[in-house]
Parts: sequence; structure tokens; C-alpha cells
Amino acid sequence: MRRQIELENAVAAELAGSKDAVLRALEGHLDCDVFLRGNVLTLDGEAEAVDAAAAVVRELSELIVQGHEIAPGTIEAVKRALDEHESPGKILEDVVWRHRATKVSPKTVNQKRYVDSIRNNTITFGIGPAGTGKTFLAVALAAAALSRREVNRIILTRPAVEAGERLGFLPGDLMAKVDPYLRPLFDALHDMLEPERVSSHLERGVIEVAPLAFMRGRAQPRSTPVLTPSGFRPIGNLRVGDLVIGSNGQPTPVIGVYPQGRKQIFRLSTQDGASTLCCAEHLWHVFTASDRRRGKPGSVLETRELMGRLRTFHQHRYELPLMSAPAEFEPRAVPMDPYALGLLLGDGCLTTKTTPELSTTDPELVVRLENALDGIELRRKSSGSYTLRHIHGHRGGVIVANPVTKIVRELGLAGTTSSTKFIPEIYLHNSSNVRIALLQGLLDSDGGPVTQRGRTCRIQYTTCSEMLRDDVEYLVRSLGGVAYWRCRKADGRTPGRVNGRPVEYRHDAFVLDIRLPTGIEPFCLQRKKQLYDRDGGGRPTRFVDSIEVAGDAECICIQVAASDSLYVTENFLVTHNTLNDSFIILDEAQNTSPEQMKMFLTRLGFTSKMVVTGDITQIDLPREQDSGLVVVSDILTDVEGIEFVRFGEEDVVRHKLVRRIVAAYSEHAQRLAPELRPRAATPRG
Repeated sequence: MRRQIELENAVAAELAGSKDAVLRALEGHLDCDVFLRGNVLTLDGEAEAVDAAAAVVRELSELIVQGHEIAPGTIEAVKRALDEHESPGKILEDVVWRHRATKVSPKTVNQKRYVDSIRNNTITFGIGPAGTGKTFLAVALAAAALSRREVNRIILTRPAVEAGERLGFLPGDLMAKVDPYLRPLFDALHDMLEPERVSSHLERGVIEVAPLAFMRGRAQPRSTPVLTPSGFRPIGNLRVGDLVIGSNGQPTPVIGVYPQGRKQIFRLSTQDGASTLCCAEHLWHVFTASDRRRGKPGSVLETRELMGRLRTFHQHRYELPLMSAPAEFEPRAVPMDPYALGLLLGDGCLTTKTTPELSTTDPELVVRLENALDGIELRRKSSGSYTLRHIHGHRGGVIVANPVTKIVRELGLAGTTSSTKFIPEIYLHNSSNVRIALLQGLLDSDGGPVTQRGRTCRIQYTTCSEMLRDDVEYLVRSLGGVAYWRCRKADGRTPGRVNGRPVEYRHDAFVLDIRLPTGIEPFCLQRKKQLYDRDGGGRPTRFVDSIEVAGDAECICIQVAASDSLYVTENFLVTHNTLNDSFIILDEAQNTSPEQMKMFLTRLGFTSKMVVTGDITQIDLPREQDSGLVVVSDILTDVEGIEFVRFGEEDVVRHKLVRRIVAAYSEHAQRLAPELRPRAATPRG
């Protein structure tokens, strides 16, 4: 069967394409012969094949009339759409972003595949020549995601190697130094948004545009303590594979360590007295009162975004998350029951000059202490005072060492008084069960619930020892709670009375107000427990109170494998530095080293997308340096959630001459010697 279709001259010229490339592609996708003479297209073959071919030609003609540029790849998109009973016009009219007169949509089948890949995958690599719309489409999709609030920020980055010089040797400030490298990204942004909106987003950090080396700088000084299963360690001493404590209290491995050089640092402090040091770009997961009311998951903001916005209606604006469960340290055997030690640190006499004693008027505590200490019985010495005697150490019997005295000496507590007591390290850094039992003993002896009408119950603890004050604060924070303390000076206080006689205070008293998370019982003593359970303990909260400049220091950043990317830094502050809720675009990725590419990809956070674009025929790295974009395609090809979309000269959507230039270079590359072709990874060893 033969069918002739008469076309408009312009349509016929577009269907032929440069050097009949479109016509040859059309014939390659159809099951019949195709001839074009003048403006008459002839289809020759089986009747069914000719009918199908006529439908494809009709759809292509309509697209040309609508203003679409037809490339050889467009034919495949049209044919596939017809096979699936879809309108090719609707597929190729997939509007990615619309802003006033600007309408961004894919022009070729590979561009459509690229757009779909970005929507459906976490990481998309767009590899191909200039002019194929890789960066422009990615920026359009990023703007659309930001407008729909699918992400909180857009991060655009490029490796700065084209000038052949270090940035420090270029004139001007940082923005002037990097502007030549980032200008294509700025141009794409201004095509998508009003200049005022772009400027506002850049000032607030909603859009971040920076060279790759500067983008990774979410950092803390090398000396900053980070919590690990064995206690705090300087962040500068951590290595990949080391364990740190995540926000759920469980160990999580470090999967990246990135030195950052010398940076300006700030001290971020919270209302409960906790603080830590970090750089201006360090990330914090924060909640506002509105987030809490509406059940929102909060947002991730940089330190510099928090500055100057810490109050709203004279109230703290930003709440930081606390650990959702107690920190789990390595379990260790202890010489004395932790609850018993808590009672003795609170109301015990540990001078070891005499037999240890307990001062209390609660018979329940006497029974609990006696049950917790093997081989010990409590004998009443006077009203409110009990001696801890060895059960075999009665008068006239065998002389034996008091086990409590022996343990007190082992723990270094011998000779301590009310103003010098402390919690031994083996109890501070132990399992959560040990720490909770120890805290219960301390609160049953020297603590108690404080009730107020119409308010939840808070916990109060009092001690004369600065070391014990700090240790109790540490204990509470390690369990996911908060503790505030204030000092009651001994001078000027009204004397207490004992047996009707005034007794002057010899030491300052430290009063701690404590809030513990739900699920942790602070008391075992029934009278205290009943009061606390009746009014409830409330929810512990921690707010950002101040951010102040603290000089500069050598900094480092780490990445952890925790599902929420959070880790615990000093004073049990929960923080992180991974790029969550972000749309991240790495442009000109052929100029990254393999190490830079790995660093970039491993910074991926949750609910984020990454798009990596580049042209492996335009590598500006030194000849001996492998390209990270070439290497990564060999490593990640089969990883789920990652897709590679490769563009060719048929996808060039700039001036038609650009397509011809790209094609000419491609043909020339095929004739080059293998050693002059795009560089692949070379084995190192």
C-alpha cells in the first residue's frame, strides 16, 4: 500500500532535518519505507504499517505547527506515546515550571526522561553536551519543588577549577571571586524567579549558591566534644567507622569526615545553660510554636539564619529537639547498687572515719537501702540516723571490713563531705538503667516534686557540692531531660534550726529544677512518686537563647549514618550537618575529583533530591586527575534510586548550528586515539 501526504513547506523542511537526519530517524522507527520529494511525503508498505506511520507523521506535523523543534529523539517519544494511546502533545507539553511569560518543558524524549527521572529518583545524573537543557531543567524543577514546599532550600554548586588559579589569587571578595563560575546558575535562577525574590532567598539562605569546596562547610571546631558510646570525644579525633550517639540515644557510625580549614565560629546557647561552638553554615533542626500546633516536622536552618530572629512576641522562637531516648553507653559492672549509691550521695556519711551512716526520716528508704546492699544491716543510731553495719561485724565477733567502706574507697569517695561529693565516672558513663537508678536514689534522698496549681509537676534537687551539681545536670541531660540550676548563697541566709538551736549555713546551696521525658520515673519513694504521678511531669524543652561571635578556629564536619542525620554534641545538644529537605544541583560535575564526588553524594539528607550534570568531553582537570563524573558512572550504575540519563546531539535545544557543532565534535572524537578520549578511572595502588 502506498500513501502520499502533502505537507506545508516549513513542516516538510523540519521533518527532513539537517542532512535528512530526522527523515532517517523516522524511517528507522517505522515499519514502512519513507520518501520525501519537495513537500510530498510518501509512505510505502503493509497497510497496517502505513496507517501507523501516517499517525506518527500527523502528530509530528501538529507539533511543528505548534512551534516544537523536532529532533530525531522526538520521533521515538511520539511513537511511544501513540503505542500507549497517549497524546504526544500532552507528553511534550509537560510544563515543569511556569512563571509569567516563561514556560519550561522538555523538548526531546531524553529531556522528558530526564524530567521524569528527577521526579521519581533521589539522585539523577544528566550527562551530555552543552545546550541539552540539563542545568536549566534541573533549576526549573528545583524552583517548582520550592514553590510547592516539597523542599526547604535550593543548593546550587559548581567545582571552581576552570580559571586554572586558586580562588584566593583572584581579585575581589568571595562573591566576586566565584561569580564567573556560578553565573550560569544565577542566570537560570533569574529566568525562573523575579530578581527581588532571588535576592531575598539568597539573603535568607533559602537558595545557596557556592563553589563545591565552600558548600560543604557545616562544621564545628576540632576541639568540640561529640558524644560517643564511651563518653565525649573531640570531633577532630573522630574517623570514618567510629561510633557516635544519635538523637535516639543509639550508636551510629561516622560515614564521612571533612576538614574545613579555619572558619569564623559562633557560640550557640540555650535557655538551660547548654552551649556549643559551630560555624555560620552549621545546620540545626528546629521547631516553632506554629510547627508544634500544626504537627509539622520542623525545619532545618543554618546558624546564620537563626541569628537576629531568636524571639517572637518576647518568647523564644526556636526549639531544639532533645534525645528521644536515653543515651546508651557501654554497660559496665559496678561495685555497688546504683540506687543505693544515689541514697548515700544524698543523705549518707562517707568520711570513712566511722561506720557509714544514712540520715533519713523515711522508713521506706531504710528498707530499700538495706535490700540493695548485700551483707549490710541498718541499725538505728538516733532519731533520723542509721548505721550501715556488716551483718557479721557485731561486738565480740570476728573483725571484718565493712563492704560499704571498702567500695567507697574504691570509688574515690572516701572522705568526701556534703560540699565535695561527686558521681564516679563508672556510673556516669554506664547503661541507661544504671543511670536512672542512680538518679532515683539521689532524688529520693535530696530531691522532690514541686507542685503548683494549674501547672505540671517539676522536680527539684538540692546539693552543696558543685561537682555533684554538674554531675546531676549531666545525668539528667544524658537521659533526654533538661536541668536548670541557681545558687542560694550561704551568706545572709536565715540560719536553719536543729533541736531548737540556730545553725549557720557554711556552704552555698545549688538548686536544680529538672524536667524528665515521659517514661522515666524519677522517684521510687511512694509519697514523692504519688505527687509526681498525680500532676504529671510535663515535657522537657530546650530553646535557642543566644548566638554570639566566638572568634575563629580550625573546623571539621562529620556525616553520620543515622536515619535523621542527627548526632549529639556537647551538653547533649542535638545537631546535624547533612543536607535534608533540599534540592541540590551539582553543575559541571566533570570537573570534580572522585573524592569530591563522593563527599558531595554522601552529604545527601532525607527528603532531599540531587541532580548532577556534566559533559565528560569537556574535562578541565589536570591530565593525571580522574574525573569524578566518569568514575561514578562505573560505581553507581546499578544502585536503586539513582538513574543516569545520557544526552546526545539530537537533544541540543539551542541554535541549530550548536547541534551541528556538537555532532561534528562527536564525529571527530570517534577518530581520536583512545588515550585522547574522555578520561576514565585509572587503578591506583
